[in-house]
Amino acid sequence: MSRRAKLVATGIGLLAIVLVVWWLAPGPYGTAENRIAVPIVEQAGEGTGEAVDLVTLTAEEIEEFGIDVQTAGPGTMSVEKNLPGEIRANEDRYAHVTPRVSGVVRSVSANVGSYVQAGQTMAVIESRELADLKADYLAAIERQELARASFEREERLYNQEITSEADFLEARQANAEARIRTRSARQKLIALGFSDDYIEALPREEERSLVAYPLTAPISGSVIEKHIVVGEAVEAATEAFEVADLSTVWADLSVYQRDLGTVREGQEVVIDAGAGQPRTRGTISYVRPIVGEETRTAIARTVVPNPAGRLRPGQFVTGLLTINAVEVAVLIPATALVDVEGRTVVFVQTEEGFKPRAVQAGDRAGGQVAISSGLEPGERYVASGVFALKAELGKSELEGGHAH
Repeated sequence: MSRRAKLVATGIGLLAIVLVVWWLAPGPYGTAENRIAVPIVEQAGEGTGEAVDLVTLTAEEIEEFGIDVQTAGPGTMSVEKNLPGEIRANEDRYAHVTPRVSGVVRSVSANVGSYVQAGQTMAVIESRELADLKADYLAAIERQELARASFEREERLYNQEITSEADFLEARQANAEARIRTRSARQKLIALGFSDDYIEALPREEERSLVAYPLTAPISGSVIEKHIVVGEAVEAATEAFEVADLSTVWADLSVYQRDLGTVREGQEVVIDAGAGQPRTRGTISYVRPIVGEETRTAIARTVVPNPAGRLRPGQFVTGLLTINAVEVAVLIPATALVDVEGRTVVFVQTEEGFKPRAVQAGDRAGGQVAISSGLEPGERYVASGVFALKAELGKSELEGGHAH
C-alpha cells in the first residue's frame, strides 16, 4: 500500500472514531437514545413554533385540577376606560346627631361601629333647660284646665243670665290664651324631637325623668364618629355622633378633561375594589359640571349597592366604564393564557390529551383577550386550570418524557 493510501485510511479511521464519540456523548439533545425522539415543531403562526408536548389526565384529575374546557369562537370585546375613584358615604343617608339642649352626659350606649335603629337611644343627657321646658308645658296644661273650667262655669251663668256679658267674654279670652300657651310649650318639646305619645304621657312621668333628654338616632345605620363621654358638659350645637347608612355608598370617580366627552349620566360603570373584592355595578347619577383647579378633573358620582358592607368610605377603587364594543374572531378569557418558556400559550384539547400551543394575544379588556393567531374558532381549549397543566408539563420534562 502506498504512503498516500495509508494517510487516507488513517484519516477515515480518525473521522469514524470522532463520529462514534459524538454520537455516544451527552449533548444538547440528551443521550443517543433520547436523540432519536427529537421534538417535532407544530406551527402556531407564521415564524413561530413550539414543541409538541402532551398532557393526559383522567376524568377525576380534570375535576380535581379544576380544568374548564370551552370552545373558541367570536365575541364582543368591550373597550373600557379606567377611572380612579374613592368610596364615600352616601350623604343622602348620613346624619349628624346633636342634643338640641345643653346639659351633662349621664350615659352613652352607642359606640363607633355600632349599628343603631332609627329612634334608638344613643345617650342620655341631664338638662336643666329641658326640665324648665317640661315644667312650662305641665304648668300650661294646669292653667288651661283651670281656664277651661272657669269658662264653662261663666258660660252656664251667662246663659242663665246670672253673670254679665263682660265676665263671660273675659273667661272666654282667658281660656283661649291658656290654650295658646299650652300649644306653644308643646311645640317647643316637639322641636326637641319628642313624639306626640311621649308628650301626652309627660304628666304621668316621675320628676326625675323631667331632666333626662334621650339622644336618639335619626336614621338606621352605623355609628361612624362619637364625640361625647359620660360626665361631659355639652351645648345644644354639640356634634355628639355621626351615623351613616352604608347599605349604599358613593363612588366618586375622577374624570380627566380628555375623557369628559365619553362620560355622561346614566352610563353603567363597574366598580373594582381590588383583589379579593367582588366587582359591583352602578350607574353614574351625577357628573360635576366644574373641573377642579388643582386636579383638573371632574367628578362622576355613582351610587353603588353595598349590602354586605364590603365597600368602606375612604377606600380607593377603579371605575371601569365601557365606551365602545368591538367584534373579534376569537375571544377567550385571560385565565386561559399561561407563559411557557417565554411564550404565551393556550392548552388545546385533542383526542390524545392537552397540547400547549403558542398564540398571538391582542387587545385585552374586562378579563378577556382577543387572539389574532394560533387558535381557530371551533377548537376546544382550557379556559381555566392552565397552571395545573403547566405544572404537569414541567414535571414530564424533568422526567425526560413528553407523554403523560
